[in-house]
Amino acid sequence: MLELTMATVSSADSGATAGMLMAEAPTEPGAVLRVGRDRSVCRLSTPDDWLFVSRVHLEFQCAQDGTWYLSWLRGSLPEPSSEVRLTVGGQVHPVAYGGSVALPRGGNGEVVILDRSAPRSVNVGFYHEV
Repeated sequence: MLELTMATVSSADSGATAGMLMAEAPTEPGAVLRVGRDRSVCRLSTPDDWLFVSRVHLEFQCAQDGTWYLSWLRGSLPEPSSEVRLTVGGQVHPVAYGGSVALPRGGNGEVVILDRSAPRSVNVGFYHEV
């Protein structure tokens, strides 16, 4: 099972979190969890006016071997208006625009989408239960 917890944070929140949401999916090949503004396909949705987050921004997908992958999907712009960082075990790793990375099996961490133009972020914690 992959469990996600999402919080949206802006400077207006003064360090507080708003919009705490949760989603989960079984560790079965083909299982998918999406993060973005499009509520029709994303289990975790950000505020509509947060345009630095694409309609479908992140995708967590379970592979045939039970490994979960995080993908930063390419949007309509050649350059993104955000940054995506993966933190696992205290190590911060940038995620490439259009790239994918494997999540640690049975591990946990955080994915952060940072707005390049304003002090706000989307923080998605993950926990892979095996």
